[in-house]
Amino acid sequence: MGNIHRDFRHGWSSDEWLPLGLPRFPASTDLPKFVEHISDANFKLGLRGRIRMETPVLYFYSPREVKVSARVSFSKGLITEWYPHADRVQPGGVVTDTSLSQLPSDGSITWSHVTVSPNLAGEFPSEVQLNRYYAARETASSPLRVQTSAGEQQEKFLFYRGVSAGSLPISAKLTSEVKLVVKSLGVEEISNAILFERRGNRVGYRLTGALTDETVDPPVLNGSVDSLCGELEEILVGQGLYRDEAHAMVETWKDSWFEEGSRLIYIVPGGFIDNILPLTVDPAPGQLVRGFVGRLEIVTPATVIAVKTAIAHNDEEALNKYGRFLEPILQAVRQEH
Repeated sequence: MGNIHRDFRHGWSSDEWLPLGLPRFPASTDLPKFVEHISDANFKLGLRGRIRMETPVLYFYSPREVKVSARVSFSKGLITEWYPHADRVQPGGVVTDTSLSQLPSDGSITWSHVTVSPNLAGEFPSEVQLNRYYAARETASSPLRVQTSAGEQQEKFLFYRGVSAGSLPISAKLTSEVKLVVKSLGVEEISNAILFERRGNRVGYRLTGALTDETVDPPVLNGSVDSLCGELEEILVGQGLYRDEAHAMVETWKDSWFEEGSRLIYIVPGGFIDNILPLTVDPAPGQLVRGFVGRLEIVTPATVIAVKTAIAHNDEEALNKYGRFLEPILQAVRQEH
């Protein structure tokens, strides 16, 4: 950009839980092996928080080669994975307390030696097997070169991921009529949201528009994922993303956002993002656009019945569809019964 950078992605929840999955049903590793992570990979399975930040990427645009640095902090959180190699990730070493709310300081990541190289052909690392990580490269952003102690690394973006015990910008509660009462918890409204549901091959969604304190009817299961992807891309373009960025974002996560169950997919307010995930780019870009999509799981009666049936029949394949969300679903079942 003469405007140099864009930053987006997703992944928020409610009470503290295990965002990376139960030990028996851990979240699948969906990152290439060249991505770096905190020193003790097993430690991540014990992290308890409210927010799982899934795959933000920083895109840069420049008509000429320019050197920049970038720093991202994560309130009450840890940066757990990243690429290319970062000059500094805090806290350093292995964190022994898995309760993120007890962290003595916010997590952060800093890249100090990034060269934006618009004329670079780009030899980006890859692996033989397909991976959702690569879809984010399908944009017109400028390639990057990062100098590290092990040599130069090249990529189309700066990538990071993390978990936090921070609060959410939204709340949602089901009524006895299975309608969803949604409230914005900040001064900003939720500019757009989609209530989605999938039961086997049947899917449905309802576009809500702007939300402050609204009641949303459940969707009719007569829709299609393809039409929903088109609707969501238009919403993201309306938020300031380039069209290829919006398409890359939906392609990256459509298999996860639109899986079995019910969830509210929403645009996270910009003020909330700037507070919980402050970003500094030096030199300052001519334009900065940040776009995040939130995912809030809804434990409906249909989900409870499906999980209870799977447990009764020892159907691990069915339970595994709910992955890292199985723990909060089971908590809801216990509270109800």
